[in-house]
Amino acid sequence: MKTTPSRPAEPGARRKAKITARTAADFHASASPAERLWDTLLGGFHLIRRKAATSWRLTYRNVAGKERTITLGRYPALTADQARKMAHETLGATYQGEDPLADRQAKRDHARDLEQQTLAAYLDGPYELYQNRRKRGKATLQTLRREFSDWMTRPLGSLTRADVERWQAAMEKRRLAFSTCQRAYGALQTLLNHAAKRGTIDTNPIKGVKLERPALTEKELAEATSARRYLEDQEVVALFAGIEAYQEQRREERRRSRYHGKPWLPDLDGVAYVDYAPPLILLMFYTGFRPGDLHGLRWEHVNLTFATIRKVVEKIAHKRPEPQTFPLSPEAVAVLKAWHQQQGEPATGYVFANPKTGERYDYTAISRHWRRIKEHTAALTKKVQIPRPLPADLELYSLRHNFASQLIMKGADLLAVSRLMGHADIQTTIEHYGHLAPDHKREFVNRFGRDYQALLGNAGDQGETQPATAT
Repeated sequence: MKTTPSRPAEPGARRKAKITARTAADFHASASPAERLWDTLLGGFHLIRRKAATSWRLTYRNVAGKERTITLGRYPALTADQARKMAHETLGATYQGEDPLADRQAKRDHARDLEQQTLAAYLDGPYELYQNRRKRGKATLQTLRREFSDWMTRPLGSLTRADVERWQAAMEKRRLAFSTCQRAYGALQTLLNHAAKRGTIDTNPIKGVKLERPALTEKELAEATSARRYLEDQEVVALFAGIEAYQEQRREERRRSRYHGKPWLPDLDGVAYVDYAPPLILLMFYTGFRPGDLHGLRWEHVNLTFATIRKVVEKIAHKRPEPQTFPLSPEAVAVLKAWHQQQGEPATGYVFANPKTGERYDYTAISRHWRRIKEHTAALTKKVQIPRPLPADLELYSLRHNFASQLIMKGADLLAVSRLMGHADIQTTIEHYGHLAPDHKREFVNRFGRDYQALLGNAGDQGETQPATAT
């Protein structure tokens, strides 16, 4: 049976029919501009033909009784069934007292406002509140304001790859290290991801844009080679001697202060440690913990009876939020016991709490103590009390590298070391320390050859086995 094509209607004309895929297609093909096809099943649901496109619409009344018309989408990108479903959902919202068209307009207005949301406005507003709740939030805000001062008036969503490339070039012109650039840029990426998650911007505009690593100079190559290294025996001797010299100097300074009019200051001669720095550094040496995890260590995490620490590793908390258990050597337990007793045997609170505030120390506070310990080793070397000093550029983090390196060189398997180091993935351990593992591969190859030489030798002794010849 043949169907007769609909005769084009006058502009603005109205048709009525049950809207299906077929009737929608016929209407799209034959309708005049401004003509509408109203559905006979769902009131207000209709198609409208425009010069450029055909669109699905829904006419409804809001809670104030005012008639509103909202566009659901374009035909044929949106099918009849999909459009009808959207119409039902939209009407359902109106029954709940909502006004879908007003909500859509509000979102558009909000989006337009967001285009005007500058980096400075976001920093001074929601992001400052967010960072103030974080351990290093204030430092992060300072970094962003300092390193991206030229971008403060830029809308968040307007940043581009070209902006990043120009920024990196400017940072390199200031002769800043690539690691410094990475930290600042990482802080910016975190801010933009936060803004996207919060809905301030649709997406991070420079997501996936990475800094270009410059070629290393000869000096940087040498430093990279020695960055992750273990301590030599003489350096370990220097470390412990430096800690003892640091403590003795602090004790002598306290004796003088007490003698010269400050008798209320605590006597340091009768305690194991003059301040928090020696036990923290010794514990890092014996456990390989990151400085941040030691600064955040609480007595609730420590079990001196079972010689364990159980805590969430801060650096990988976003990947592994569950607590991990770390065994302690007798030497590490001795350090903690002495410090615990010195602190009055508390059951709770930070192990290395600031005595003035009761809170954890800032992560940079230990640096000056570490520097003084290294200076003491240089003085001891001049007095010929130790063979050599600690290098002036030796980082405190080297104690962590030494812990992992020595374990592996002493035969510990990489999986065990990975867990002791609190790495999120064993690949991290393999990448940084795998080369220190005893090389068993050569032994396996040599053993293979020896075994077959022995087999061939035994066969020759037992008969007239002829040597193999090449063909």
